[in-house]
Amino acid sequence: MAKVKPFKGVRPPRELVTEVASRPYDVLNSEEARSEAEGNPRSLYHIIKPEIDFEPGTDEHDPRVYDKAVENFNMFQKSGWLVQDDKEHYYIYAQTMNGRTQYGIVIAANVDDYMEQRIRKHELTRRDKEEDRMKHVRCTSANVEPVFFAFPDNPALEQIIKDVTAGTPEYDFTAPDGFGHHFWVIDDENLIKTITEEFEKIPYLYIADGHHRTAAAALVGRERALQAGDGHKGDEEYNYFLAVAFPASHLKIIDYNRLVRDLNGLSADEFLKALEKDFIIENHGEEIYRPNALHNFSLYVGGNWYSLTAREGRYDDTDPIGVLDVTISSDLILRDILGITDLRSDKRIDFVGGIRGLEELKRRVDSGEMAMALALYPVSMEQLMNIADTGAIMPPKTTWFEPKLRSGLVIHKLND
Repeated sequence: MAKVKPFKGVRPPRELVTEVASRPYDVLNSEEARSEAEGNPRSLYHIIKPEIDFEPGTDEHDPRVYDKAVENFNMFQKSGWLVQDDKEHYYIYAQTMNGRTQYGIVIAANVDDYMEQRIRKHELTRRDKEEDRMKHVRCTSANVEPVFFAFPDNPALEQIIKDVTAGTPEYDFTAPDGFGHHFWVIDDENLIKTITEEFEKIPYLYIADGHHRTAAAALVGRERALQAGDGHKGDEEYNYFLAVAFPASHLKIIDYNRLVRDLNGLSADEFLKALEKDFIIENHGEEIYRPNALHNFSLYVGGNWYSLTAREGRYDDTDPIGVLDVTISSDLILRDILGITDLRSDKRIDFVGGIRGLEELKRRVDSGEMAMALALYPVSMEQLMNIADTGAIMPPKTTWFEPKLRSGLVIHKLND
């Protein structure tokens, strides 16, 4: 069962939260972070992307960059820009996008739960990306950014969320991207005890977003345990890492779409003809078409939008991976017709999160940069959890969660 605990969060004072809070480290490059942090010494980018404090072009993996992260983290605390709570809390973190709000519980998740697969994943991780985040956790001795979990709905936790969020939030602001962020501190000892007990009834937590950060945090925790040797007890802070866990029903996965640079030597008409074997095709002309159900796709090629519906029998609906639209499109379109077999490394393909809209797909095809665009119907949370439960791994670029968690609202230290 899931083992979680409250923790003494390191947080900005209320009046500084909008200056400190930032987007996650992995959704923007160094120059974008440099631009967003310009004129703001309190921006968390100075800790999570500290290469911005060096000359442009500095490698973000330069040893000096990690040293700077430590220096800046310490300076933020000495300056009072980040202050540690004097007692252990859980927290509620809510996000609002397009009038819809999702509520998560901020927890310290357990390293052994990840190692023993009670925290379940649906994506592969790359060792180089794990090692980068491990270095950051090692040197700062903190989980500066949270990972994004889901859990099966729990009525008692839902009621706690409802009761706590009826009160005044500690933080309540709208970020520059227009998304709202709301944050409550849970002080009540009985609620804290109940949260811990209710999570113990939940068999598995699921990584929604942040597989590399989760792996890195857990691996550093395991390192600390080994380093402690006989002195390791199991209840030290390094046995836990920072996560925001959302009831699954609160979450909505949005589409993750594909762009391809060429049609593998085919004309647009020849490409459409090749698709007829596996798909029912409808021409929607210049009117943007959005997929409306599983196994229905939107294709933009040659200045026209098309609906593609996979023919029955052309996919395995008994296989949790084979039935995914990302698998159907990867096998029947990208591999069989366009010759793209490795989504991770093939330079002919690019991926665009649905947050940018289908207009972005049209723009990049019309510009001549890309030859075609393919939009997919989003994966459901039920599908994600079912796949994680089987131990299977989703194909690359399957899920896109939005809004992203804002970094800097609360930090978990490994040595306090």
